[in-house]
Amino acid sequence: ARAVVVFIIITERGRRRKEMSHHSLRELASSACVGSSSFPASTSYSSSSSFDLFIPSAKENSGATTTTGAAAVAAAGKTIGVSPAIKAVSGSFGGIIEACCLQPVDVVKTRLQLDKTGQYKGIADCFKQIQANEGTKALWKGLTPFATHLCFKYMLRMGTNATFQAGLRDENGYLSTQRRMLAGFGAGVCEAVMIVTPFEVVKIRLQQQKGLDASKLKYKGTFHCAKTIIAEEGVKGLWSGVGPTIARNGTNQMCLFTAKAQVDKTLWGKHDGDGMVLHPAQSLVSGGLAATFGPIATGPFDVMKTRLMAQAKAPPGTEAKYKGFLHAGVVIFREEGIFAMWKGLLPRLMRIPPGQAITWMVADQVVGFVERRQEEQ
Repeated sequence: ARAVVVFIIITERGRRRKEMSHHSLRELASSACVGSSSFPASTSYSSSSSFDLFIPSAKENSGATTTTGAAAVAAAGKTIGVSPAIKAVSGSFGGIIEACCLQPVDVVKTRLQLDKTGQYKGIADCFKQIQANEGTKALWKGLTPFATHLCFKYMLRMGTNATFQAGLRDENGYLSTQRRMLAGFGAGVCEAVMIVTPFEVVKIRLQQQKGLDASKLKYKGTFHCAKTIIAEEGVKGLWSGVGPTIARNGTNQMCLFTAKAQVDKTLWGKHDGDGMVLHPAQSLVSGGLAATFGPIATGPFDVMKTRLMAQAKAPPGTEAKYKGFLHAGVVIFREEGIFAMWKGLLPRLMRIPPGQAITWMVADQVVGFVERRQEEQ
């Protein structure tokens, strides 16, 4: 966090930010809230101190009640922010960039979660062993399904969350914290069922293979892996572990979208649809902080999901080790102990918060660009 602060101070020193709340929006807020409330007179960056370069200050009329930009716009009968389609496109761009940057960490996380014999002594040792035994390219195993998966997952996540939020706002455009959490959970369930589960089944099957000689590997690539799973296990094989995936992604997105809105409001004074565009470094900070809570809360779901997805169909006359969501949790706890339910947590924390920071940095800039164009028109 200090490094980000220093970076912003150095790069932004001596430069005042343009006023983020446009006069037209403030006038709209004033006319919508006459006699009872007023929109903050300005949201600007002051050059009086280095920290004011990126912490906005709102000048409020004395004795007046502050009204958010979202409520003011809604009161005047206008759409709050951009359409769900724009939010979806912004998420897809962010997802592709995130996948390319952080795939090695995801490979290490998967190997650690599947390690039942203690082959890897930790994150650094896992990195070293993969690179020494399989080559550097092995750290990007499963990149194609992972990047495609993130592209469509974030497109669906951002789009459905925006749609749910629009439907859950009251007549004044206000969205309570509880309804924001509900919208995030709904978005997580949609992505888990429609996108995440089949893509992660393929990705995990590819990642658990060791070696680079394709002739010795069961799955030769993304499409071959999917075809083999369908041929051997049926179409439902692509949805192995859908139960814990729903629990994990629903909880994750509930935490993510709620925390992101709160962090933006607390640190930067930004509200939905107020026309304020965060600096990329601000988006990095708020996105990374918001994504920290989900992995801790959903660690057990992620381990159970990975074990179920990695498990191929049992041969005739035998039974699969894990028979379902709850059974997997019981078996892991009984055989490996309670801490096994959080295996791979550290690499998840190394991947998810930085990944979300990258995604939100891209998404916020795309949404901000469209919002500015809309206001100019």
